[in-house]
Amino acid sequence: MYLVEGTPGTGKTTLGLGFLLAGAAVGETGLYITLAETEVELRAVAATHDWTLDALHLFEMVPADGLGEDHEQTLLHPSEVELGETIRDVMAKVDELRPHRVVLDSLSELRLLAQSPIRYRRQILALKHFFSTRQCTVLFLDDKSSSGGDLQLHSIAHGVVSLEQTLSGFGAQRRRLHVVKMRGVRYRGGYHDFEIERGGLCVYPRLVASDHATREAGDVVSTGSEELDALLGGGLAPGTATLLTGPAGVGKTTATVQCMVAALERGEKAAYFLFDERLPTLLARSATLGMDLQPYIDSGQLDLRAIDPAEMSPGEFAGAIRAAVEEHGASFVTIDSLNAYLQSMPNEQFLVLQMHELLTYLGQRGVVSLLILGLHGVMGDIRSDVDLSYLSDTVVQLRYFEAHGEVRQAISVIKTRTARHERTIREFQIGGNGLQVGEPLRQFQGVLTGVPTFSGEGNTLMTNHMDPLDAHA
Repeated sequence: MYLVEGTPGTGKTTLGLGFLLAGAAVGETGLYITLAETEVELRAVAATHDWTLDALHLFEMVPADGLGEDHEQTLLHPSEVELGETIRDVMAKVDELRPHRVVLDSLSELRLLAQSPIRYRRQILALKHFFSTRQCTVLFLDDKSSSGGDLQLHSIAHGVVSLEQTLSGFGAQRRRLHVVKMRGVRYRGGYHDFEIERGGLCVYPRLVASDHATREAGDVVSTGSEELDALLGGGLAPGTATLLTGPAGVGKTTATVQCMVAALERGEKAAYFLFDERLPTLLARSATLGMDLQPYIDSGQLDLRAIDPAEMSPGEFAGAIRAAVEEHGASFVTIDSLNAYLQSMPNEQFLVLQMHELLTYLGQRGVVSLLILGLHGVMGDIRSDVDLSYLSDTVVQLRYFEAHGEVRQAISVIKTRTARHERTIREFQIGGNGLQVGEPLRQFQGVLTGVPTFSGEGNTLMTNHMDPLDAHA
């Protein structure tokens, strides 16, 4: 006997019907006993999921054709006698059909009939004993209408699953569940996001990285730029996460796309999760810079998704990444950007915890992960919404700096755990061939402050060969 509890609208009826239909698919008899909803309402719920309930037995305690004498007293005058009659009707129907699976909807009606917690508990214990002798698996649905929280069934039931629905300040409602207890079974605790979709409940189990085996990491792979490879100490190592930070427009996405295109040209599969930018804009801009992504999308080699953080829960997002890696075979994953992902989480602490599990999982699968984090400000004191640098194996910083009356861009590697990286600060430009990295800025002081001073002789900066279209891009 299992209890499924949740406020109205959390999906209890959908879960109950799905449970019975799953049994019917393998030849098990299913019985749905409804004390609150009519058969017409149940069939309407099933129709929204393209289900047919012909294989199930529906026992409506309150007939749709009106109240008979046998039911009038039960509804209008709750008492011990009428509660007993209701319980006996349920038992008689079970003995008649001998079902393998039973759903009782809902316990709030029995609680109202009982009028006393002691009487209610005794009747539920009697039902539990009865069902156990009939070899039934039973789901009790409860809408949590009792005041103060009713824990009577928690101690009686073999398992308890709680469904929740919450609203944020903006966006769709979020649904999540947690297993309160499951007697004799090792279950996964904590909250798990789920959605009610056509066809039933779609649950996204909380990602636990330790449940996944570790794969051997391969050799480092190129970013598509020899100079950027030199900065990184050879390239990108499989099973590592690289964080690209910088202010808006500095070139984080372009650098990431270039690294991804190099992987696609090697024949690898990639997944790109786009939060910030519109998909057509990214495709058009990348094609202008000599990195056309459309052929890879058409061939199925690249899985490029535009994510709406207001509509997708963090659990669903983690499930999408798992599907890309395990089903699509992606060995290169990009999240653009963490700023938008942060907005989909209740607070910063949860983002860090979930990202830790997600990056650990990707690392154990041998995936090259690229994360983009936008910074506030343009020059001088720039800061981020959240510090994820300690979770990343490599941190690449892109910054603006001013020199000779022009705004220029510099790139440097702050840390890497897998190789001895280059400590220099190099200038880079974005042109028709993507990201072009120049020589180290050895004759400039204070580049990271945004306002460097020139201490050498001559001009060591890159020559600007971009045309107006490239500059605009």
